[in-house]
Amino acid sequence: MKNSIKIERAIHNLTQEELAKKIGVSRQTINAMEAGKYVPSTVLALKLGKVFSKPVEEIFQLEEGE
Repeated sequence: MKNSIKIERAIHNLTQEELAKKIGVSRQTINAMEAGKYVPSTVLALKLGKVFSKPVEEIFQLEEGE
C-alpha cells in the first residue's frame, strides 16, 4: 500500500515526532508507515485523515495486485 504521509507531513510542516504525538503513536510508527513497512489500522488512518484534513483514500492508495 502506497501512502503520501511524508508529503502531507511536509505540507503541514510537521516532524515525524509532532505527527506521532497528534495521533498517539511513536515516531517509529510514523517512520514505518512512511516506509511502507506498516499498514495502519482503520482508526489510525482516520486520525491521519483528520490531521491532514483529507479523506483516507487521498492519503492511502492500494498498489497493483493488492
